[in-house]
Amino acid sequence: MAITARHTTTLALAYALSAAESGFPVIPLSPTKLPALRSPHRDESGTGGVHPCRGECGLPGHGVHDATTDPAGVRALFAAAPWATGYGIACGRAPHHLIGVDLDITPTGRTRTGESASASAEPTPDSVAALQQLAFQHLFTLPETVVVLTPSGGRHIWLSGPAGVTVPNSAGRLAPGIDVRGAGGYLVGPGSVTARGAYRLAPGSAGLTPAPCPRALLRLLTPPERGRHAGPGGHRGGRPAQGHGLVQFVLAAHEGQRNTRLFWAACRAYEHGFGDSLAETLVDAAVRTGLTEHEARATIASASRLTAGPAGPAGAA
Repeated sequence: MAITARHTTTLALAYALSAAESGFPVIPLSPTKLPALRSPHRDESGTGGVHPCRGECGLPGHGVHDATTDPAGVRALFAAAPWATGYGIACGRAPHHLIGVDLDITPTGRTRTGESASASAEPTPDSVAALQQLAFQHLFTLPETVVVLTPSGGRHIWLSGPAGVTVPNSAGRLAPGIDVRGAGGYLVGPGSVTARGAYRLAPGSAGLTPAPCPRALLRLLTPPERGRHAGPGGHRGGRPAQGHGLVQFVLAAHEGQRNTRLFWAACRAYEHGFGDSLAETLVDAAVRTGLTEHEARATIASASRLTAGPAGPAGAA
């Protein structure tokens, strides 16, 4: 058992060193996909469980802030965490400015929080269809790029972003079943072994580097700051520019998806603080697709109630 554990850690270090050599900052991960090193400030009182230090103290244990491409630094991190079975790659860092698009799965007969799916499972049709719909609606094509297969049957699509552009982490904001890892987040690297299985490169990914993120997709990943309003020629009532995209998303609904699209769009609008100002426009759009005004208003009211509660934390990909 100990020999197997040491072998797994040795392999994880080897994969991490290879990634670092290619310019990807890495950290050791535990089998739970969390950073393997605990915070050196965990016992300090008065921090409320969160410490502002991001590695300035010089000690390891600051999560993604420990990530490095220096071989000596990588070896030191793994030496301090001999139980590590994988490695994480920091997103948003030079030179690749990595962006991860995580297509989640929902295996038939199981919930997302239930047992793990088989390695042969495919990403849920909802996440694939949602990404295809976004590509069609916003006129972009995903380039040939690195794809990592997850133990649950999902996949991570690796893209590179331009320097100076911050892509935030999000869970389900882009579309149902799609999570995004950007600045401050990390992706589990291929070759890592977790409690649910191994991460591996998809066929054809070996030798590839992350392709540039299409501009139209990048705009979707970097929404305007909350409270920022459209300038001259923008939408009436001072709505943020992304409100137009949400309305178009509702207008593109076919029979069988009208209520779902309206609910999703309304949730995004309320999350970004302009749900009330966009509500009437969403009602009009929903009625044009075939919903009754009563159905549309009830769906938007449900979205308002749901988003009024506290948001849960986004998990690691």
